[in-house]
Amino acid sequence: MNRENHDPWYVYVILTEKSRLYTGIARDPEKRFYEHLWDRKKGAKFFRSDCPQKIVFVQECDGKSQALKIESSLKKLSAKKKRMFIEEANTRFI
Repeated sequence: MNRENHDPWYVYVILTEKSRLYTGIARDPEKRFYEHLWDRKKGAKFFRSDCPQKIVFVQECDGKSQALKIESSLKKLSAKKKRMFIEEANTRFI
């Protein structure tokens, strides 16, 4: 049985206190957000100099492979284009 088909992966984008955007993947984006916020060992090094503020985008994916592909595509966007993408996908963004 392929676990990937039963437990979805998510691509998420976090807005930081300095208005930077961080893109990642996780099975549970909310849990991952709190790891970034409170757990220096499990959280990304990116957040050591700029605290996460809120999740501004989440997309459910069919599996880890798809999530990694979408994450890679988002990371290639400029900050301006990434913000435009998020605004179109989520009208509650900043």
